[in-house]
Amino acid sequence: MFSFANPQYLYLLALLPVVAALFWWARAKRRKQLNAFGRQGVVQELMPDVSAIKPWVKLTLELLLLAVVVIILARPRAGASKTTDKVHGIEVMVAMDISNSMNASSTDNPQDISRLQRAKLQVQKMMDNFDNDKVGLIVFAGNAYMQMPMTSDVSSAKLFLSNISTNLAPTQGTAIGAAITLAAQSFSPSKKAQKTIVVITDGENFEDDAVSAAHQANKQGIQVNVIGVGSAHGAPIPMPEGGFLTDDAGQTVTTFLNEEMAQSIAKSGKGVYINGGANDAVETLHETLDKLARTDLESITYTKHDEQFPVFAGLAIVLLLGLLLYTERQSPWLQKYNFFTRKQVQS
Repeated sequence: MFSFANPQYLYLLALLPVVAALFWWARAKRRKQLNAFGRQGVVQELMPDVSAIKPWVKLTLELLLLAVVVIILARPRAGASKTTDKVHGIEVMVAMDISNSMNASSTDNPQDISRLQRAKLQVQKMMDNFDNDKVGLIVFAGNAYMQMPMTSDVSSAKLFLSNISTNLAPTQGTAIGAAITLAAQSFSPSKKAQKTIVVITDGENFEDDAVSAAHQANKQGIQVNVIGVGSAHGAPIPMPEGGFLTDDAGQTVTTFLNEEMAQSIAKSGKGVYINGGANDAVETLHETLDKLARTDLESITYTKHDEQFPVFAGLAIVLLLGLLLYTERQSPWLQKYNFFTRKQVQS
């Protein structure tokens, strides 16, 4: 079966009759101009080396070359063979805290990298270790929102990840339970796929029962892991206009990493708690995910075509060389056959 990878370029073949029409118009105009100098037979005798046929032969070669170039652009292909591969992996739904407290420093130094930035870097490193795994993104503050549904396109996931900020949250708060519940509802319906939730938060939950939500998710066969970011000694929350967040009494608000809450959530979800400040945090998470059995997530069918580009490229080179060597003047060795002039009969 013959096909084209870029069939839209075939529309350029419509240029062929246009070029031929323009050439015919130019030749007709030339004949009209020559007739102004005298009778056609007399003028032709004054130009014995000019051929009336060779310009049309050259035009034919040029049109053929143009047609071949267009076909090359359209990428002609012949034949097709199909290969089906099974994709083995796990499904990972990342739930990321984007409450204002995530703008605070991830260490004891108030000027250090924010908790949210550290969380994004760790998720990116986690995605770098993926091999045919699926990933989704949820953000949460006062409520939970789907940032990107489950996908095997890690590049797109990283793009969505880079755009996450605390400005995405319309309401403030920390609803970890809502995020876990939404994550549990966002996996594929496959009962064979291994599913896990990775919650990244500072553990300050004020909205719901996150421990109960993790327990309910685990009852569905979903593991809940938690990465805690922030400092147990606390850090102030920077404001966009400068300075730090203060309470009604004018005192600077300090936000702490609640490791006890984070550990309770992970324990209830039969997962692991990882301190995001540890140097080996990503490696520990990767080892945890590696313990989950990879299952057949999907089948991907690849269709391979035999490219015909070399054939047409060779033909284009032959036509181009022919045009470079071609001349519109009469060939001396053909003049004796009187192909281009008519012999006068003596009376």
